[in-house]
Amino acid sequence: MDRLNTLLDHNRAFVESREYEQYKTDKFPGKGLAVLACMDARLVELLPKAMGLKNGDAKLIKNAGALITHPWGSVMRSLIVAVYELRADEICVVAHRDCGMRAIDPKHILDHAVERGIPEETIATLRNAGIDLDNWLKGFDNVSDSVRHSVQTIRNHPLMPKDIPVHGLVIHPSTGRLEVIINGYGEESHTAA
Repeated sequence: MDRLNTLLDHNRAFVESREYEQYKTDKFPGKGLAVLACMDARLVELLPKAMGLKNGDAKLIKNAGALITHPWGSVMRSLIVAVYELRADEICVVAHRDCGMRAIDPKHILDHAVERGIPEETIATLRNAGIDLDNWLKGFDNVSDSVRHSVQTIRNHPLMPKDIPVHGLVIHPSTGRLEVIINGYGEESHTAA
């Protein structure tokens, strides 16, 4: 059986047994929190449990590396919407140790794209159009520095209110231990990465 049908079979049983009732909430984060986290599969259940969050407590935004690569991209838009429309009054950026985005090699990714059938001409066309694929696909060298960068991008965004605390954390993907890199209430930790 393919994955989609397996998911749909589970969904039918989930809905028929009314399991959804235990997750009912509204669209507003009960704890007033927006969280930008890495999409790492190890964090799907670990991150909310390690932070004491249940369904409805926070707006959870996930991407590769918990990175904000552009101040006008979809991550910043989501955070702005969370603050102005969805009553988030605090933001946490949560990256993690042993992240796949650490020291990622853009050339390696593009080589895989070619292996999977993307024509080299397509990559050349994108580069000729001024798209900096190497920078776009680049990860980070130091997770703490990456968190600091994302926090600063949020704090310095011209549409982000200055009274919103923005915290920077690193979670251990096995234990769930949270390390504070930036305390959004005004204190910065100086822990090594």
